[in-house]
Amino acid sequence: MMDGRFLGFGLGLIALGVSCKVGPADGFDVGGTGGTSNSTGANQQQTGAGNPQSSAAQFINGSSGASMTMCNSGPDDDQDGDGFTTNQGDCNDCDPNVNPAALEVIITDPDPMTGMVPTPADEDCDGTVDNPPPATCDTGLTLAPGSGMDAAKAIELCKVASGPKDWGVVTATFTHADGTSAGVTQQVGIMPTFGSNIAARKGDSLFVLSSGHARTVGQAGACGSCNCGSGAAGTPPPGFPQDNGCGTSSEIYDDMALELHLRAPSNAVGYGFDFRFFTFEYPDYVCSAVNDQFIALVNPAPMGALNGNIAFDNMNNPVSVNIAFFDVCNVAGDPCNANAAQLQNTGFDQWSGTFDDGQAGGTSWLRTSAPVKGGQDFTIRFAIWDTGDDYLNSTSIIDNFGWVANGGTVTVGTIPVPS
Repeated sequence: MMDGRFLGFGLGLIALGVSCKVGPADGFDVGGTGGTSNSTGANQQQTGAGNPQSSAAQFINGSSGASMTMCNSGPDDDQDGDGFTTNQGDCNDCDPNVNPAALEVIITDPDPMTGMVPTPADEDCDGTVDNPPPATCDTGLTLAPGSGMDAAKAIELCKVASGPKDWGVVTATFTHADGTSAGVTQQVGIMPTFGSNIAARKGDSLFVLSSGHARTVGQAGACGSCNCGSGAAGTPPPGFPQDNGCGTSSEIYDDMALELHLRAPSNAVGYGFDFRFFTFEYPDYVCSAVNDQFIALVNPAPMGALNGNIAFDNMNNPVSVNIAFFDVCNVAGDPCNANAAQLQNTGFDQWSGTFDDGQAGGTSWLRTSAPVKGGQDFTIRFAIWDTGDDYLNSTSIIDNFGWVANGGTVTVGTIPVPS
């Protein structure tokens, strides 16, 4: 892998003079997974050899010894085709990965071809080289989110797009699974930890999304039972609930979602986020018609998505009790019981109710990655619902969203987060 840094959103846009850097791809890793993932669940190394360059953009780089000529770019020209002229703040009009809409990145690993660490660059043209954006912005958030933007902050989406060329969060809203508007309810929450033993992956907070109450033991509004949904019927997105051969019901209840309209940095090639899934359906309702589901629905859908969903295992199973990564439970004699401490004080370790005997389970941390085009507008809708009935609630926690901007290749896929 070319770089091992994870960064969030950046700030500040100031124009500089033109110079042209050639060398290994500038970038960072999303969440420390050791590479991007593919649809088979395997860990895949970045494959990009360098930033795209215009034919005129070759010049001396002090760390790599590349040859050099200067770009013939006027103040109102956009020679690199990145949408910015020098007068509009582009400080390097011969590199499309350098402009005011780019993400500042830091390279710490040597170029595998030369053994040298590349000369630092000012990708975002703010006048300062290698000043990464703040990685977190989720301090002081309350259990009950004030808005969808609070939920975005909880997963490290800090920067708000300030105009049509700027990158960041355009809007963040709570919706139902089909995208129709929903108010702030107890089905969403922001916490520093989920239960006693699951801390936020990054920063001070994580986001909780539930078909019941997004509350744990001792919190205001905690369910106290495995059945705390409203019983309201919902409309699923097209193609869902996904049937993986278990005769899944077509009806959903208690659906809730966070929909984010994002604009990618101009040098981004992908993004990723971490999540976990928990359900009271384990073990009695594995592969049944009532298996609840969590999806990350992206529009426009990237190549490799399933009906727009980018979160699934290498057998194309959606996130449910049937996903291959299900490895946490409180069922005596089950191998996943070795991780039972992960459920402590989440409620999944002790609550019970109709159709339930107090047993439950879930996954360890997983990371989903997907490709994106630089500057692209897209939406990602994190949605959860009860399938077939409104009993036996399920919950997902989400954290550590980050962009990939290293010129490599990112494919849709979900893998376990290395411990």
